[in-house]
Amino acid sequence: MFAIAGVVAALASAPAARADAAGDDEYLAVVLDQARLVKMPERVATVVIGNPLIADVSVQPGGLMVITGKGYGVTNVVALDRAGAPLMERKVMVKGPYDGTVVVYRGVERETYSCAPFCEPRVTLGDGQQFFGRNLSQTGTWLGQVQGAAQRGRR
Repeated sequence: MFAIAGVVAALASAPAARADAAGDDEYLAVVLDQARLVKMPERVATVVIGNPLIADVSVQPGGLMVITGKGYGVTNVVALDRAGAPLMERKVMVKGPYDGTVVVYRGVERETYSCAPFCEPRVTLGDGQQFFGRNLSQTGTWLGQVQGAAQRGRR
C-alpha cells in the first residue's frame, strides 16, 4: 500500500517539478507551511500579495521579503515604489512538501504522513475530513499541554 502511495505522491508532485524546471524567473516556488526569503529591488515602498489564502508576505529589514506558503495554488507578488510604479512582479507557486512525505488513499479519502524516519500522521490540506479533524484535534491538545507547561515553568 505504501509503495503505491509513494508513486501517487511522486506523480502528484510532477506539476510542481515542471514549475521548478520552468526557471526561477517564472515562479517563486514555496512549500506549504514554509517560508522563502526573497531579495527585493531597491526603493520598494509597498508589497502586495494577490491571494493571501495561498501565500503571505512580510517585509524585513535589509531589503528582504519573506513569503510563507498558506495554501496550495498560484498567486502573484507585486513590489511597488512610492509613486505606485511596479518594480517587480513574480508568480508564487505553493506546493506540498515532498521530503519524507507519504500519501495513502483509502478509497477517495486521503491521509498524509511525515516519514522522517518513522511515519507519523501530519495535518495537511486536502486530507480526508475524519483523518484531518482527528489529527488537528490531537495537535491542538498537545500544543495546549506544551503551552500550559511553559506557563507553569515561568512561575
